[in-house]
Amino acid sequence: MVLSRELRKNQTEAEKVFWNALKNKDYFGYKFLRQHPLYYQFYGRNRFFIADFYCGRLRLVVEIDGGVHEKQAGYDKIRTEILGSQKDLKVLRFSNNEVFSNTAQVLNKIKIFIEKYK
Repeated sequence: MVLSRELRKNQTEAEKVFWNALKNKDYFGYKFLRQHPLYYQFYGRNRFFIADFYCGRLRLVVEIDGGVHEKQAGYDKIRTEILGSQKDLKVLRFSNNEVFSNTAQVLNKIKIFIEKYK
């Protein structure tokens, strides 16, 4: 998908930091993809969201939220509900500040998720 490719080329700084911690690694045996499209049905039409990071085996979406997400909290909540109800996905959200200030803690939260849901 062209949009996904463009988003991968133009990652935010927080996404770059997070990806550098995960890329080319099996994180506890799980592979993550970045800027991955997730398709769903809405009123009989095919739609999609692009997840910042996605692990298919865990059915986990990881979103890294910048300042714009403060203004679109309602949209993010609906998006999370759609992904949970239609795709049976779990969504973990982290702010840019969390990723910058303590990447290890963010990764530990993902590790805890893995231990709980594997």
